[in-house]
Amino acid sequence: MPWIVGVSGASGTPYAAAVLRALLDAGESVDLVVSRASRLTLLDETGISFRDAHWKDDLGEWLARGADGKPGTFRTDLARVRYWSAGDLAAGPSSGSYPTKGMLIVPASTAAVAGVALGLSKDLLQRAASVTLKERRPLVVAVRETPLNGQTLRHLVTLDDLGAVVVPTSPAFYAGATHIQDLVDFVAGRVLDAAGVGHRLYRRWEGDLGGATGE
Repeated sequence: MPWIVGVSGASGTPYAAAVLRALLDAGESVDLVVSRASRLTLLDETGISFRDAHWKDDLGEWLARGADGKPGTFRTDLARVRYWSAGDLAAGPSSGSYPTKGMLIVPASTAAVAGVALGLSKDLLQRAASVTLKERRPLVVAVRETPLNGQTLRHLVTLDDLGAVVVPTSPAFYAGATHIQDLVDFVAGRVLDAAGVGHRLYRRWEGDLGGATGE
C-alpha cells in the first residue's frame, strides 16, 4: 500500500523533495498529489514547471536537486510513484475503499490546513486528507508558516483533535547541521518519524552534550 504525499502551495518544496526521496529509499510506494498553488511555489523556488502530462520528467528533475538548488545532487528511482492530478476528484485516494498507509502533507500551507480542518475537500489533496482522517489512518501535516495567527492555531488544534500529527517545519541544530540540506533533512526525518517510516536523514539525540560539534 502506498503513502499519499500531498504538496501544497506553502514555501518549502525542498522539504517535500526530501520526504519523497526518503520514502522511496525506504522501499515505500508513493501516491503523489501536487496542488495547483504548489506549482507556482515550485516554479519560484526551483525554476521547474510541474506539468501533468510530463510529471515524471518534472518530478525527476525536482528530486535530483539539493536544497541549495544544485541539479544532479540526487538520483531517485520513480518506479514506485503514482501521480494523481489535484483536480481529479474521482482519483483513487478520494475514496476510503482505496487502500493506503496514510498521508503526509509536506509542506502544508495555512489554506490547506484550514481546508482539511473544515472538511472542505476543494481539491484532491484536501479530499484525500479528509478520507485519511475518516478512515483513521495516519495523517501528518508539516505546516510551514510564521507567525501563526489564532485562526490557524485553532485549525491545527482541530486537526490534532481529529488524530492528525502536526509537525512544524522547524529544524533543530543538535544534529550537527553544516549545510542547508542537513536542516531540510532534519524536518523531513521528523515527518517520517511521525509516520513510523524508518530513515537515516539525521543524527539522533543520544544524551551526549557536544555531540554536534564533536567535542
